[in-house]
Amino acid sequence: MRVGVVFPQTELGGDAGAVRAYGQRVEELGYTHLLAYDHVVGADPAVHTGWNGPYDVRTTFHEPLVMFGFLAGITQTLELVTGVVILPQRQTALVAKQAAEVDLLSNGRLRLGVGIGWNAVEYETLGQDFGTRGKRSAEQIELLRRLWTEPSVTFDGTFDTVTGAGLAPLPVQRPIPIWIGAASAAGYRRAGRLADGWFPMMAPGPELDEALAEIERGATAAGRDPASIGMEARVKWTGDDDAVARQIEAWAQAGASHLSVDTMAAGLTHTDQHLDVLARVAAAL
Repeated sequence: MRVGVVFPQTELGGDAGAVRAYGQRVEELGYTHLLAYDHVVGADPAVHTGWNGPYDVRTTFHEPLVMFGFLAGITQTLELVTGVVILPQRQTALVAKQAAEVDLLSNGRLRLGVGIGWNAVEYETLGQDFGTRGKRSAEQIELLRRLWTEPSVTFDGTFDTVTGAGLAPLPVQRPIPIWIGAASAAGYRRAGRLADGWFPMMAPGPELDEALAEIERGATAAGRDPASIGMEARVKWTGDDDAVARQIEAWAQAGASHLSVDTMAAGLTHTDQHLDVLARVAAAL
């Protein structure tokens, strides 16, 4: 099982030095990958009455693909993972281009995690339809893979049209791995049909077993081997290093191929505090 970290998007502010220090140090500690969340804009609760989302206009987010372009030049082995980019609120060809560039600059170290999101305010701001996001995501994944592997693409879809156009240069990975974040039966089946891997949003147990069963249904219907689909777990650090070790072992037993350690929302207020925790976890592993 490959063990990485969740970049503390909401707690490091806009400090470029913190991004540099964090990325380089987690690589030194032996973590295999860095996973970053995505939000383009936050909603203002003073305007959106009754807002109860986990993030708002005050919550900091670096744009993952731009940040990864920066990290690509100052790291050597760290895999860069979006976990997840909200794909249907973005232009497909532009995502393909940006991802290809990160993959080139990092020499093939990008894994593109995608999801459909929950924030209608963000969709409105980016000029996309919230109601069709699931169907659009499935079409986008097909088009992304073609744009990453074919020099000239013609594609006539419901949401995107490409006529004899392509990316240059193409990425190192052809295609770049696409992983799906999902929290519904339809999303799990979509992951089974289309994804190289998925991000569970629950702990090992009956709920995970049900999700895995849906993924298997989707994979089988598409003629795919469910065992070929990776699974990246997420473990929250809440102050107890031993509890993290137990969670990691539980995920290993559950068959996770990847795992990320998340130190956000644990009362840590400085980059060095996050890194000190990750150093202890790395030593324990």
